[in-house]
Amino acid sequence: MKKRMSQMFMLLYFSLTITAQQVTLTPDQIKGLTPEWKGERFPDGRPKVSDKMLERLKKVHLEEAWGVLRNKGYQNQFEGDWMIQFPDSVMTGRVVTAQYMPMRPDVDKIIKEVGKNEKRIGAPNSWPIDVLKDGDIYVADSYGKMADGTLIGDNLGNAIYAKSHRGVIFYGSVRDVEGLDEIKGFNSWTKGNDPSYIQQMMLSGINVPIRIGRATVLPGDAVLAKKYGVVFIPAHLLDTVVLNAEFIALRDQFGHQRLREGKYTPGQIDTQWTDEIKKDFLQWIKDNPDKLPMTREELDKFMKERNW
Repeated sequence: MKKRMSQMFMLLYFSLTITAQQVTLTPDQIKGLTPEWKGERFPDGRPKVSDKMLERLKKVHLEEAWGVLRNKGYQNQFEGDWMIQFPDSVMTGRVVTAQYMPMRPDVDKIIKEVGKNEKRIGAPNSWPIDVLKDGDIYVADSYGKMADGTLIGDNLGNAIYAKSHRGVIFYGSVRDVEGLDEIKGFNSWTKGNDPSYIQQMMLSGINVPIRIGRATVLPGDAVLAKKYGVVFIPAHLLDTVVLNAEFIALRDQFGHQRLREGKYTPGQIDTQWTDEIKKDFLQWIKDNPDKLPMTREELDKFMKERNW
């Protein structure tokens, strides 16, 4: 246990400290920060949650996702009060993180030298874009800076969408909003916008742990971004969040129908179900297979593992 804790503290140290060797965490360091994820990973070490689950996540209510995470002990995964480019759309994806700090010339010089050795091209605020894969969401902490804190404009916005087919979540600002509006499919959650360009800021790390307002975010987290806020879901809990929400929705459909039919009272539906109601529910599922948002195998496993 002591060895494991020592390793984690060392990984956290590397994740929060500029070194002369790397701008981003190594695959092994990212794996060390996300040990509970047992599935597929990207070559950079980030958890690779399934596209299918990300698509199903779009139908999950923010409160449902938040509630599951809170019950699991993850109480700092939500941030609200966003300026959203297209607020009626939903965005899900996998996190690529970037950390920005106020400019300090000696540190900025080291970062740029490291980037040069790593053959990174262009200004540092373009480097996180170069690592994006399809389905990724570029999530950056730029410490809420508005004027002279704009991380992207429409040129970089086009590059982001070409690589990820998603958008961005910035604890900071963007510029060229009218140009960003023209990128079909692109969306942004930011704290504001400004016509100025980025100045007196420096990139301090890619795919490191970051803070987004009230939330702690790790590379490879799953994102649920809606008009009322953003939930950052640890990769190993994505399936749990989705299946819990889908089961609640399914149970609600059954309960509402039976209430309209007058078969049960509200008191019967809103409390722990009796064996008779559970049996009726299972028969309802059998009679309405088109209402299942998950596979029958997933449903059976869910009900077996939980007191529903």
